[in-house]
Amino acid sequence: MSHVVDRLVSAMNAHDLEAAAALFHEEYRSEQPAHPGRAFTGRAQMHANWAAMFAGIPDFHAETVSTIDAGNTTWSEWSWTGHRTDGKPFHNRGVTIFEIADGLIVAGRLYMEDVERNGGGIEDAVEARSGRRPRRPGEK
Repeated sequence: MSHVVDRLVSAMNAHDLEAAAALFHEEYRSEQPAHPGRAFTGRAQMHANWAAMFAGIPDFHAETVSTIDAGNTTWSEWSWTGHRTDGKPFHNRGVTIFEIADGLIVAGRLYMEDVERNGGGIEDAVEARSGRRPRRPGEK
């Protein structure tokens, strides 16, 4: 199954939208569980989304860090980089979980997020989530 992801990476890096879209089933189902409003169905929407991505990030580059197959499911850790047309750097990292049937991606769950450039440390993240700042080891 990971050979489909390898072909997707190659098509994305060549900015070959038609080759990338050809790897998706016509009724492809996409969801981003951390962002439920971003769910969609259909290769046509995938095509429209990536047409905008390639136009907005002309030096877009995709890399898979790791890929694991489990039955008809492929889990991949990704890094997407480039620069937007307004000059701002673009960097997403995350995981995609693709269901593949007959050589086509039929469904996907994407957990791709912007890489923080000036984020706080772990204490800030825990406090933002829980409302409590963790003690450092050794603190009373």
